[in-house]
Amino acid sequence: SVANLLALWRLHGVDAAMSEAWERGVILGGVSAGSICWHTGGPTDSFGTDLVAVTNGLALLPYGNGVHYDSEAQRRPLLHQLVGDGVLPLSYATDDHVGILYEGTEPVAVIADTFAAGPSSEGPAAYRIEQAGGTVVETRLPVGPIG
Repeated sequence: SVANLLALWRLHGVDAAMSEAWERGVILGGVSAGSICWHTGGPTDSFGTDLVAVTNGLALLPYGNGVHYDSEAQRRPLLHQLVGDGVLPLSYATDDHVGILYEGTEPVAVIADTFAAGPSSEGPAAYRIEQAGGTVVETRLPVGPIG
């Protein structure tokens, strides 16, 4: 649960230690809740069966974050809604088994740990979700360098 993770980290000062490590260039990583925590927030099931927004992430990365994008159908439309409504800023989402490598706060590569990964329109990917011209735009980012 990202809500529990953030609450416990803040209670015990782990949030400050993580921020200090980040500032020193230590690589931080995580899956699911462990991914959302580094961002401003994202859709979570921390509070029950319905997905809701958590917006009090550590914000080491100035983006929203979506996880389980390919395996939990309700996450994509909620992330689109949250970005469209301005609840979350520009956001990045990942399919299962996919991560995004950031250098500082810039996303530079999509990485996957699954055989199906490859630079094509098939297989796992990451996604950039942003407002553009009054609408929400999703851009697929295949495995490999971003840019």
